[in-house]
Amino acid sequence: MRSSAAPLVALLAACFAAAAQSSGPAHGTLIVIGGGEIGPEIAGRFAASAGCPGAAVVAIPTAGEADQYPGDWSGAAFLRRAGCPHITVLHTRDRAVADSEEFVAPLRRARGVFFGGGRQWRLVDSYLGTRTQREIEAVLDRGGVVAGSSAGASIQASFLVRGAREGNTIMEAPGYLRGFGYLRNVAVDQHLLKRNRQDDLLAVIDRHPELLGIGIDESTAIVVQGNRFEVIGASKVAIYDHGYRPEPGQPRYFFLSPGSRYDLARREVVTE
Repeated sequence: MRSSAAPLVALLAACFAAAAQSSGPAHGTLIVIGGGEIGPEIAGRFAASAGCPGAAVVAIPTAGEADQYPGDWSGAAFLRRAGCPHITVLHTRDRAVADSEEFVAPLRRARGVFFGGGRQWRLVDSYLGTRTQREIEAVLDRGGVVAGSSAGASIQASFLVRGAREGNTIMEAPGYLRGFGYLRNVAVDQHLLKRNRQDDLLAVIDRHPELLGIGIDESTAIVVQGNRFEVIGASKVAIYDHGYRPEPGQPRYFFLSPGSRYDLARREVVTE
């Protein structure tokens, strides 16, 4: 006799698999940059995705340490060189301001958003759960582009690494484990090879085996549309999957070079 528990077990397994599935945005484009110099290929992809030169773009420098930023913030200079002249610099450390209609008005018109580098916790403290966060996601829903470099890369994932106020060598910090979630069931690390961080995500994936880890080197990016991404730029991207089984003596991650494509949901390299 077939156990009456079998259908329940199958249902629970299916639910777990669905919950553990990694995914990208349903609409729009993400450009997740590993820090360092942002070259013309990455900048050009942002400009094309946003619809520059006519598109309105919002640049957010809040991960940096300054209290105020000028309208010609240097961190957005690469976007101007790429042909995006209509840039609004949006910055606050006051959550009440971030939740106000006046503050988010430029985001309602935007076709592109860029997060600069610095420290992830500053973005969490200022914007997580506010109207600003919701309006940035609405840019994606309208088919726009959201990009970020360094801290602005990690914040795009659902699971936040290096979010501790105490220092960026701490991979998991209570109160700073949640990113903005444009990449679901994913953790993103940056400056991967330049700062010799290629082993750092392993412990995170061991503790949270449902996550997909993505490590991105400097001057390199993944361009995400739906559940697939393409590697562009100068260096490599590492993939950390708890289900990956390397050959004996090989690392528990593998690298993707520029031009490679990867399916987040299937967790496999796209070969066609």
